Amino acid sequence: MGTSTVKPNYAASLSGDYYGMNHNDFLDIPDNIFTLVDLLEDKGISWAEYKEDMPIAGYQRKHSINPRSKAVMYVREHNPAILYAANAKEADRRAKIKPMTMLKDDLDKNTLPQWMFITPNMTNCGHDTTVTTAGRWTRNFIAPLLKNPSFMNRTLILITFDENDSYAKKNHVVAILLGDTIPAKLIGTTDTAYYNHYSGLATVEANWNLHTLGSWDVGANVFGVVAEKTGNAIRKWSGKVKFEDMYFNTSYAGRLSKSRADLEWPIPNTEAVYAGRSNLPAVMKKRGASLGHSAYTARLEIPDGMHPDSELKRG
Repeated sequence: MGTSTVKPNYAASLSGDYYGMNHNDFLDIPDNIFTLVDLLEDKGISWAEYKEDMPIAGYQRKHSINPRSKAVMYVREHNPAILYAANAKEADRRAKIKPMTMLKDDLDKNTLPQWMFITPNMTNCGHDTTVTTAGRWTRNFIAPLLKNPSFMNRTLILITFDENDSYAKKNHVVAILLGDTIPAKLIGTTDTAYYNHYSGLATVEANWNLHTLGSWDVGANVFGVVAEKTGNAIRKWSGKVKFEDMYFNTSYAGRLSKSRADLEWPIPNTEAVYAGRSNLPAVMKKRGASLGHSAYTARLEIPDGMHPDSELKRG
């Protein structure tokens, strides 16, 4: 999946959809929309987000500015957990959305959570600079952690971007997997299977045998290095629309589209089961059973803005 707008990619990485979002405007996604946070807490898996230059834990404003340069450093759209009211309204959850300075504190105290989402500031992520700047920052940040036994303890690291730099091209971004869980035979290799931001969700779900959200996370490919251990099959795109004709660079219509707020929120697929993982019971309790009316499926294929119903038109 993906769009060439920032916020939809971050939002989707946590809940399995971007709900038609095609802008970076300030918004709160309602508290009846479930996220990975709910899945982790359901199984007692600890979690936290660490955001460079976010002023305080649980910060909810749109951005923070460097008082000297006046440059925007932290932006809310790069903080997926805080976009969802179910997290922003809960003090315990807000406390786990931390400035990056607290990462060192947690590392020194050996209290790092099991799942982390780390985002550099607008300079170091390359948004306001270059990919060279982003690469240099990433190397300097990651290299010491790879040698730290408090961090590198059965750890898998995913380094990726939210979007590419051109609306005119297929939204294809690099993803790099590092860590002491990577088998020696795979170091330095390239995996050509189809993955998207939902694969991050599916991989976490597979790793800890979590429930699913009943959205596009259900059918997403699990990263091969984890799939080998969890028994997940890596599937190939087989929709009616060929993969080479999918661009994932514009948003399909949805409740959070600027011009389509009249649309209903999508119904989670509470009946979808894939690789033995079923929907989180709390989703059905709060949202109700889908009863065959959900657009989400357990298939790999997903829509894009040019093919909004491609997931329903199978060859």
